[in-house]
Amino acid sequence: MTPPVEELTGVTPVDSVNPGIDELIANSARNRQNPPPSDQTMIINMGPQHPSTHGVLRLVIEVDGETIVGMAPDIGYLHTGIEKTCEAKFYQQVVPMTDRIDYLCPMTNNLAYCLAVEKLLGLEIPERAIYLRVLFNELTRIQSHLVWLGTHAMDIGALTVFLYCFREREDLLRIFEAVAGQRMMTSYVRVGGLSVEPPRDIYDRIRTFLKNFPAHVEEYEGLLQTNPIWVNRLKGVGHLSAADAIALGVTGPPLRASGVDFDVRRDMPYSGYEKFQFNVPVSDVGDVWARYIVRMQEFRESVKICLQALDGLPEGHIVADAPKIILPNREQMKTQMESLIHHFKIVTEGFGVPAGEATSSVEAPHGMMNYYVVSDGTAKPYRVHMRNPGFATLQALETMCKGRLLADVVAVIGSIDIVLGEIDR
Repeated sequence: MTPPVEELTGVTPVDSVNPGIDELIANSARNRQNPPPSDQTMIINMGPQHPSTHGVLRLVIEVDGETIVGMAPDIGYLHTGIEKTCEAKFYQQVVPMTDRIDYLCPMTNNLAYCLAVEKLLGLEIPERAIYLRVLFNELTRIQSHLVWLGTHAMDIGALTVFLYCFREREDLLRIFEAVAGQRMMTSYVRVGGLSVEPPRDIYDRIRTFLKNFPAHVEEYEGLLQTNPIWVNRLKGVGHLSAADAIALGVTGPPLRASGVDFDVRRDMPYSGYEKFQFNVPVSDVGDVWARYIVRMQEFRESVKICLQALDGLPEGHIVADAPKIILPNREQMKTQMESLIHHFKIVTEGFGVPAGEATSSVEAPHGMMNYYVVSDGTAKPYRVHMRNPGFATLQALETMCKGRLLADVVAVIGSIDIVLGEIDR
């Protein structure tokens, strides 16, 4: 009979809520008592303060010398309870909560939540709002990928790329601030449309950014793809097969880099994406290098989509015609007392949503994002659940790192582009 962990180690395990960590500790303790002929393993912690874990993530790693033989992620250090908080908010008040799930793509979270609520309400969104939603979601994708590339490069030692990426990111944040009044937590997409009409000069600023950005992408590639350190640290590292990616629930760029040609925007169109022409970058290599290449190509595809949105942007309203649900515009409020009454009621009491349930799926920068909203017919949601891509992708980390050196963990974590805000929630 195998002795318990307490007898093997002399201490009571504190990670009993995480069976994977308990198993790693027990196996390592047995190896120390009865070491195999050729190896002896030990347990080390990477994080939760380690800068390369991209947030408060703790990795409990079992190593044989420098080689990884086991790994268990330990999460929960950033838990916010946002899903439960949503149940105490009016439907429109939930939007700022979604900003904070994945703080690098707030507009994508806004859109995913609003699409689910709009299904329950049966709202028809104006064409202008649809095009603007696509435009700002693709700009958000570029902004998120810039953070990924900058931090990933910095983890490997390429500090210059980090500074260059944040130079372009700053341009995008200024655009978001001009449109929504906030640089990061925008709350711009609302149930029924958008919060405000963008300023008139913003489209010229966006076009200028899109015109200059492809040259910057080439600049990043020139700095990295001719750098032997960068190439050697990425190629052949952290392999993930297509079968493993599907089995582990991996989505987004890591899935496409493993050879699975799936993108929600193309295969399950939402918010008018069926009207746009773009390619879905795919690689069948499945290593860290492939995940890098896929995202670099996504930069260029997002630029194409943004230009199409600008060229085809129709005139019209940015909110649905639903006065009992959507706040009236300023002109209506000036001329109609009834609109003022509706305005006061919506702000103070919210609006009722027909009882039922609805889901939505969007292609976030990190992968497939799903929202599940349940209504009991009141002004507040009965249940809001988010399925964020990073949570599922994180469980593939051990598969990608097993058999690799400890230093490779840094490169692999950077390649899957996790955000602990969405993982912990």
